[in-house]
Amino acid sequence: MADYDLAIIGGGLNGVSIARDAAGRGLRVILLEQGDLGSAASAASPRLVHGDIAVLERRRLRRVRAQLAERDIWLKIAPHLVRPMRFAIPAHSDERPPWLLRAGLWLYDRLASRSGLPGAATVDVTHHPLGNALKRPFGTAFEYSDCVVDDSRLVIANAVDAAERGADIRTGARCVRADRLEVWRLAVIDRGRRRVITSRALANASGAWAASVAETVLRLPPPRAGAMQISQIVVRRLFETDNVYVFQNSDRRLIFASPYERDFTLIGTVGHAFKGDPAAVSMAAADVAYLCDAANRYFRERVEPSDVIRTISGANLAMDPASRRAARDGAMRFEARRGRAPLLTIFGGDVTTARLRAERAVSKLTPFYPMSPRWTAMTPLPGGDFAWAHFEAEVDRARERWRFLDEAEAQRLVGAYGTRLAEVLGEAKDRADLGPWFGPQLTGAEVRYLMAKEWARFADDVLWRRTKLGLTLKPEERDALAGFMTKAG
Repeated sequence: MADYDLAIIGGGLNGVSIARDAAGRGLRVILLEQGDLGSAASAASPRLVHGDIAVLERRRLRRVRAQLAERDIWLKIAPHLVRPMRFAIPAHSDERPPWLLRAGLWLYDRLASRSGLPGAATVDVTHHPLGNALKRPFGTAFEYSDCVVDDSRLVIANAVDAAERGADIRTGARCVRADRLEVWRLAVIDRGRRRVITSRALANASGAWAASVAETVLRLPPPRAGAMQISQIVVRRLFETDNVYVFQNSDRRLIFASPYERDFTLIGTVGHAFKGDPAAVSMAAADVAYLCDAANRYFRERVEPSDVIRTISGANLAMDPASRRAARDGAMRFEARRGRAPLLTIFGGDVTTARLRAERAVSKLTPFYPMSPRWTAMTPLPGGDFAWAHFEAEVDRARERWRFLDEAEAQRLVGAYGTRLAEVLGEAKDRADLGPWFGPQLTGAEVRYLMAKEWARFADDVLWRRTKLGLTLKPEERDALAGFMTKAG
């Protein structure tokens, strides 16, 4: 008998979502990730869970409705990680006419009629806080509801749930060869040690590496796809409101400017075809300038390339790298023949539809395994067992239990761990009980938890994926964290 029912190569959002779904249906699952979970394209998403009004503009109503249905599911199962916000589109005289924006957002609300989120509204920004950050010619904006997500923590939450349902999550594990017979025989270098495992089915969910894995590891023809890069920039906070600004650029693309980690603004995205090593994706100076120019059409405070604190880039495969639609939809191919173990290849796709994509992928295996019914749409992710409207109540509850937390600390921690915060802070009575501090918010207790329960091995795993505190830590604090993790490991 094979060691596992399903082996997954790749620990991005697609891979961990499949692992969670399959483990919850009773399959024996192993996931192999050569680096850290969510360390490539999954950590470079626009951080939006939405129906995408750009898709609505192309009259793809069924797709928008499906996206909005997934948005509502995420709000129910991950209310700590997926948060509703008001999005604002300033009306620009050179772009889409106001009547078209108003009509489009009216339809958007109709497609999400049961969401419980506030509907669209017209705002006079000359007498509204929304207008404080905008140039004076903008007098009208259109508000609507959508959601933002902590993309990296969404990856981790899926992996944690998969592991708690029996999946074997292996980071620092690289599959170097896969032989396909009636079962798959995989040769794996697992943190320096070679091991061989067998699995009844295999999923290639290695993202931008999917083609090279197919050629060099599986020794099969690669999918006909090209890599696409997506990039964003982080600058100082440019506005005080909690809205997400949606800017119409001169090329008709929509640029989003979002509050980011309290003190910063995330501006994106820009995408184009990519060639090179997916492990070394960098943002070109022209792309940085493009996003700065797009922001400068609207914001009163200019953004120069020299103001960029951090760039965020990632690459993924798309069936047609020139098509933004292809990047959002993703691709899936399933192959099973007599005497040959099943192979699933999946890549691309946005955050919003990741759960549904995984559900459909695992369902491809139903002719081969007895398994439980579909379940992920109704079951909260770890820490998400509360209503999204009660997020602030969870913050208040955390501050009542751990009275040494200030408002910002409690919001960050609840936003990361939800109702499982006690697993991080334990019975701490004061700040000293949490061990050493690395900067104003990161503690030894949290780092130990991330190492023990969330597969964090290196400082970057903590600073840029499990948290985004790398934006605020000083070099000496980062060095202290690295030394602490080396000793604790």
